[in-house]
Order: sequence, then structure tokens, then C-alpha cells
Amino acid sequence: MPALPLDDAGPYVAGAYLVFLALILIYVAIMAAKLARIERELVELSEAVERRPAAPVEEPEAVRR
Repeated sequence: MPALPLDDAGPYVAGAYLVFLALILIYVAIMAAKLARIERELVELSEAVERRPAAPVEEPEAVRR
């Protein structure tokens, strides 16, 4: 015999599904915010690299000989 009759358990099951769905939506929102922050930082870094003057490239000692 179940702890609650099936007709009385319906609201609890629905509530559990709603809580689970809310947790999934919160997780997705947090991940989207992190992804947006990382993309913004990546754009800033790539712009900083493009603005930086190119440094002369030195040849390794083995190539100079």
C-alpha cells in the first residue's frame, strides 16, 4: 500500500515536477550568463590583441648558425 493514495499524491507529484523544472531553468540561466560573460571577455581579449603593435620575431639560436 502506498504512503499516500494515488488520488491524494497528484498535487505533490505536480509540485515536485514544478520544483525540478524551476531548478533546471535556474541552472540554464546561470550557464547562459556565464557564457555571455566569457564571450564578452573573449571579444575584449581579441580586440586587445589586434590593437597591440606587432613585436619583432627573433630567430632561435639554432637557426642563426
